[in-house]
Amino acid sequence: MSSADRHPVVLAVCLGNICRSPTAAAALREAADCAGVGLEVRSAGTGRWHVGDPPDARMRRAAAQQGLTLTGVAEQVDADALAEADLVLAMDRGNLADLQQLADRAGVDTPIRLYREFDPDARDDLEVPDPYYGGPDGFVEVVELARRAARGVVDHLAGER
Repeated sequence: MSSADRHPVVLAVCLGNICRSPTAAAALREAADCAGVGLEVRSAGTGRWHVGDPPDARMRRAAAQQGLTLTGVAEQVDADALAEADLVLAMDRGNLADLQQLADRAGVDTPIRLYREFDPDARDDLEVPDPYYGGPDGFVEVVELARRAARGVVDHLAGER
């Protein structure tokens, strides 16, 4: 495949890669499919605690109840993953800072942005809250936020082509 035929690669990143980023990745795939936009989506975490684990069962359940299927296993982000991506999407400001440090150390210039910058309802609240230590409503909220922002990301990428 020539570089002109290559689909953009989007990397969604949260802390452990078991709640927010796999949900964002699934929502991005869904939005791209609905819009007929070719997109390669990956997800990773800044930490290594859950490497090899599937998405959190509570997150999978909340997503499934809303018709979204989470797949894959947790990975830790590294400089190669950043360099291979066309756009990196951080779920919160802590993730953003960690990713920017990693990119600076490695000399990677891939754009890194907060995921909710693409959510039309976000206003000044640009972070996807981490539902890990909360109740079921937090997981449902992450699915809703992820879907809204995903549509914005896909529209943004489609406009660049």
